Amino acid sequence: MKRCLAPWAAAAVLLMSSPWALAADSGNGSDALGEAREYIAAKRWEEALVSLRQVNDPGNPDWQNLMGYTLRRKASPDVAAAQKHYDAALRIDPSHRGALAYSGELALMNGNLPVAEQRLARLHKVCAAKCEEYLNLEDAVRRYKANGNKNEGW
Repeated sequence: MKRCLAPWAAAAVLLMSSPWALAADSGNGSDALGEAREYIAAKRWEEALVSLRQVNDPGNPDWQNLMGYTLRRKASPDVAAAQKHYDAALRIDPSHRGALAYSGELALMNGNLPVAEQRLARLHKVCAAKCEEYLNLEDAVRRYKANGNKNEGW
């Protein structure tokens, strides 16, 4: 019995230890995005962009979400392009947890608390058990309000 469970246990540990496990994904993760995820985890934004552009999979909500996140987090954020990619991810998959959370953070960057709260409400419906994305955006909204509606550079 232990022998049958060992591969599943090892896979679970590997999944939980990965910085980009499924937190930002729709669950339809693509191996082609693995390199970009590694660059993102290392905060190597320009390399992540190069990798994502090489993959060039605009029909994939995970690709769109990672493009948005990378464009938002790089040294000189491209907020408009990031929004475009988050919107595309949500058109493809309206329940994409990563895109909902990250677009909510982008809304806070832009001083748009109502949109962030709307994304939070949608996340609550998507993951009623309060998934990581919900908890992160909930915390960002709370900090935003505590700072007098000033963004912290999400």
